[in-house]
Amino acid sequence: MKRQQSGFTLIELVIVITILAILAAVALPRFVALQTQARAAKVQAIYGSVKAASALAHAACLVDRARTDGTTPTCTTTAGTVNMDGLNVDMANQYPASTATGILAAADLATANDGIATGTAGTVLNIDINGATTAAECRVSYKAATSTEAPVITPVTTGC
Repeated sequence: MKRQQSGFTLIELVIVITILAILAAVALPRFVALQTQARAAKVQAIYGSVKAASALAHAACLVDRARTDGTTPTCTTTAGTVNMDGLNVDMANQYPASTATGILAAADLATANDGIATGTAGTVLNIDINGATTAAECRVSYKAATSTEAPVITPVTTGC
């Protein structure tokens, strides 16, 4: 009487390992591409948030300046603050300032919770996405408004 075999033969094991290796080789690049797409989507989401927050803060400043109830406006043509959802947002030239208490507060962005890092260069606030291949090429840049032009908000996704 023949003994019944239990388990896998060596050839079956090698075939299974080979198939798993091929699947891993195919899946890994797709997974990496998915991370890149996720970071690029995050840049676009932050861009939309910053753009909308800038417009809302500007509108709040205009309304504040047009008060007729005798109270002193908190927003002026060059500086001041506006209240957005209970937060005082610093303003510069009737738009949010390029600071943490300016546009980041208006857009409700926080470096600790949102996976971002920030840095300033003059009047430009850069909002970098954590984990990007090249931080300078995966960001949203917010250039503060001047007395003659609105803020310039630029998304960059080439290095995500």
